[in-house]
Amino acid sequence: MDLNVKYIPYVIRKVPVQEQKLPLRNLIDSKKTYFFCKRAFDVLASSFVILFLLSWVLPVLALLIVMESKGPVFFRQTRTGRGGKLFSCLKLRTMIVNDQADLLPASKNDARITRVGKFLRNANLDELPQFFNVLAGSMSIVGPRPHMIVDCNKFSAVVPRYKLRNLMKPGITGLAQVKGFHGPATDTGNIFLRYGWDAFYVRNAGFLLDIRIIRQTVGLLFA
Repeated sequence: MDLNVKYIPYVIRKVPVQEQKLPLRNLIDSKKTYFFCKRAFDVLASSFVILFLLSWVLPVLALLIVMESKGPVFFRQTRTGRGGKLFSCLKLRTMIVNDQADLLPASKNDARITRVGKFLRNANLDELPQFFNVLAGSMSIVGPRPHMIVDCNKFSAVVPRYKLRNLMKPGITGLAQVKGFHGPATDTGNIFLRYGWDAFYVRNAGFLLDIRIIRQTVGLLFA
């Protein structure tokens, strides 16, 4: 399993005969030990981050946000979770308050983004509150990134079986992200490549793969 190749969306693994007879949904649901370990890790890791990092980082970032623009510190947005279930995804607010936030994804030089918001986005600090989503169980540390409803519907019309990625909980980081696919999808090719890595993750989900993705994510943060 080579995770160092960036632009190969599908990697074929040798699937045991007994697994070949199972529909993908049943195969994923059969990984009870993996999901138990994954949930235990999520609870421990998110609790550690909340207690020892967010407890002092969030008040500092909150002060910077409210000093620059009016509005709430946190931005809540309905996104698609496992099985298509909707949940409220938490982020730090990076834009001025506007009525297009749930319909129009931010672009690179979006005038709605504040100066503090630009810093938060570039440093990925706006995603920190999602550790509360992980602790609550609506997200995981690792998984396909959760989409806005409008994006999920749009991408599903472009890529057949796009909602296959919803068989896993959405994550703070994922395989597509460590491959360089983050931020707005710029074109159809970008959508297909992201989906390719998400589909690979869903089909090959395992604790060792999660650890490798976390390790690569940390490496990218400190690169």
